[in-house]
Amino acid sequence: MAEAGTFCTQFLPNFSPKKSRRSKFLIPSMCTSRTIRVRSAISLPSSETLGTIPWGCEIESLESAITLQKWLTDSGLPPQKMAIDRVDIGDRGLVALKNVRKGEKLLFVPPPLVISADSAWTCQEAGEVLRKFNVPDWPLLATYLISEANIGVSSKWHPYISALPRQPYSLLYWTRTELDTYLEASQIRERAIERITDVSGTYNDLKIRVFSKYPHLFPEKVFNMETFRWSFGILFSRLVRLPSMEGKVALVPWADMLNHNSEVETFLDYDKSSKGVVFTTDRSYQPGEQVFISYGKKSNGELLLSYGFVPSEGSNPNDSVDLSLSLTTSDPCFKEKLEVLKKHNLSTPQRFPLQITGWPLELMAYAYLAISPPTMRQHFEEMAAAASGKTTSRKGLKYPELEEQALQFILDCCESSITQYTKFIEESKSINLPVASPNQVDRRLLLKQLAVNLCTSEQRILFRAQYIIRRRLKDMRAGELRALSIMNGFRKLFK
Repeated sequence: MAEAGTFCTQFLPNFSPKKSRRSKFLIPSMCTSRTIRVRSAISLPSSETLGTIPWGCEIESLESAITLQKWLTDSGLPPQKMAIDRVDIGDRGLVALKNVRKGEKLLFVPPPLVISADSAWTCQEAGEVLRKFNVPDWPLLATYLISEANIGVSSKWHPYISALPRQPYSLLYWTRTELDTYLEASQIRERAIERITDVSGTYNDLKIRVFSKYPHLFPEKVFNMETFRWSFGILFSRLVRLPSMEGKVALVPWADMLNHNSEVETFLDYDKSSKGVVFTTDRSYQPGEQVFISYGKKSNGELLLSYGFVPSEGSNPNDSVDLSLSLTTSDPCFKEKLEVLKKHNLSTPQRFPLQITGWPLELMAYAYLAISPPTMRQHFEEMAAAASGKTTSRKGLKYPELEEQALQFILDCCESSITQYTKFIEESKSINLPVASPNQVDRRLLLKQLAVNLCTSEQRILFRAQYIIRRRLKDMRAGELRALSIMNGFRKLFK
């Protein structure tokens, strides 16, 4: 189930803490490594710590969305061919009012109605302080949202914030117990824990370096972990990167009422000729039909991570599952292999994405390294470089003498994961976490169903990989048997 209005195109798909060259704040950035790492210093939320935000609306509220549409029109939004309505996919969405042709440009949201790091603060002093500390765009925008939300109708953005969900669909709102119980079989659990701890770390960093020094501007009763969980949930699900505006990240009211379809490829960008944020349709729509956009080529796990929904089984051509590969500590070359992995910013275990259509060359290179005997020591560096993607060859490494063993190693990893998924899916029917209210019953039933849908889709990909590898190994071993049979025949012939 998608939240109407949650979308992201050309978005930062992973949240990885890195230090900015201009400041000491944690910032999200492209995460190229899939190393499994969990920082346990920051605790995850419990059901008792998940509070209620005093602004925003219920996620399915149509009234607030219609008020938003009227305010946008009064503020300069041009006449639209779409309107907000209840939809089957997502609680709210944009539907066509007229016939929409394929290749037609829609939206035309002008820059004054776009929220970015350059937007003016109602509380100017607070904005000046954050800029003085060179706070990067993400935490700056998160703080900006809270600041504008807190002053209510005095903010220019009050109608927009009133239409934002009070609690976004996001794994940021899953408790540690829920993550451990419902996502125990999926690698997305580790990614969720990373994201939650990164958001907590970003807030704590801001609190120490800025908020504590200016308590009159950033009182803790307003700028706290709960409000930051909300603001980052909004950013993860709605922030877009606009290529034609030098990659500026922004919130685009109205546009973020569009829902996602995995088969749609169109995305938002700034159109210099019309001076507005637009998207170009890649299909036609009839009046009353919901109009979709792409949140990016994301797996079901990534969609659950940021947006809180899982597409129906088999409907996402970009779906993938992370397969974890590890070195064996009993390997006589374990230390040497670990050193070359670290040299190329890899670790053990290491995650690689599998898709229905196959897997990356980097996975095979890592498997070669993992099973290589000491006699292959001179190739360790080459294997690690290929596993990190630092190779000029697009065909990957070829070690015929190791291929069967490497494929068997990958197969064993697949089957181990399949076993975990099967166990979870079978036991999910009897999972009943304690609840304190009827609302929690509904919520946890939803979370469990999302988890089952995710695990079913990821298991499907693993089954496909298992089938392909087994067929390949069968052909290889049949070929070896044929070759051995021929050799034995020659031996008998020449006796």
